[in-house]
Amino acid sequence: MKIFRVIALLCLSLGCVPVRAELQDGSMEVHWNPGAEDCKAAAPAPLQVHRYNDRTFIIRENLCVTEEGPFMYLLVGSARALLIDTGDVADPAVAPVARTVLGLLPTVGASHLPLLVVHTHGHLDHRRGDAQFQGLPGVQVVATDLQHVTAFFGFKDWPRGTAVVDLGDRQVDVLPTPGHSAAEVSYYDRSAGLLFTGDFLLPGRLLIADKAADLASALRVADFIRFHPVAYVLGGHIELDADGDGYGLGAHYHPNEHVLQMTRADVLELPALVNQFNGFYTRVGPILMLNQNRVLAASAIGLLIALVGAVWGSRRYIRYRRHRWEVKRPYG
Repeated sequence: MKIFRVIALLCLSLGCVPVRAELQDGSMEVHWNPGAEDCKAAAPAPLQVHRYNDRTFIIRENLCVTEEGPFMYLLVGSARALLIDTGDVADPAVAPVARTVLGLLPTVGASHLPLLVVHTHGHLDHRRGDAQFQGLPGVQVVATDLQHVTAFFGFKDWPRGTAVVDLGDRQVDVLPTPGHSAAEVSYYDRSAGLLFTGDFLLPGRLLIADKAADLASALRVADFIRFHPVAYVLGGHIELDADGDGYGLGAHYHPNEHVLQMTRADVLELPALVNQFNGFYTRVGPILMLNQNRVLAASAIGLLIALVGAVWGSRRYIRYRRHRWEVKRPYG
């Protein structure tokens, strides 16, 4: 065992790249629906499904349904399937996520392949669709709080270590990646070499609630993929256009949108990127990092100061006008 540890340490120090394993092919030749400037007039389909390959599907909720435009990922194995995230819509009449997912599953006799529903993290735009899956036969939904996440996956020393979800002939590694959210995880599909990073890494704004945790997560994931082939890195949203400029918050229309997929190099560069974050608001090239709570608090304080200043200025002006009127009025 010692010789293997020595080899691993040497490989880390020398920056070795592992021999690329044979991965299941897949296609990212897809044009995502950009939403619409007038959603009522356009009425696009609420969901778009892209078949990466016969056993891997990427699902996106349309921007006209939710400005978050979140992505969900369905991985099909021989024993069960795995759904990563359920999107931002609870009402199946608005976005039929559960019906769409179950319709993609192979049938086993009179029923569908068992389905395990997990999440990258617990923010509502990634789990609001859970309501559509609750109580369905053959479906298990894992809660998103830290207690349930660590218990279900079997983490003993969170956020260290990894877990594995076995889908039969397909294994998915579960990597703790807190920083954006306390119980956030990323998933690595060994068969296709796909890394699913949720909001931890995406083509857009990186919302970092805890810089130290986020940096530690970035280092762990970078170390992990040094020894694992990566075809694509797939996040939870697209928030940039093809030129690297961000769309406005709440935008229902993304013309000329950036591609979803990122690369192994993006993951390896993430620790250095996060290390530059000042804890409040930092832009490095097209990547914007911010602590949303601190930015919102600063905005609220700024608004309060502006409001107090406006009230104070108005009272001063009223007193000034009153004084001018008293000076000018005739005595008698």
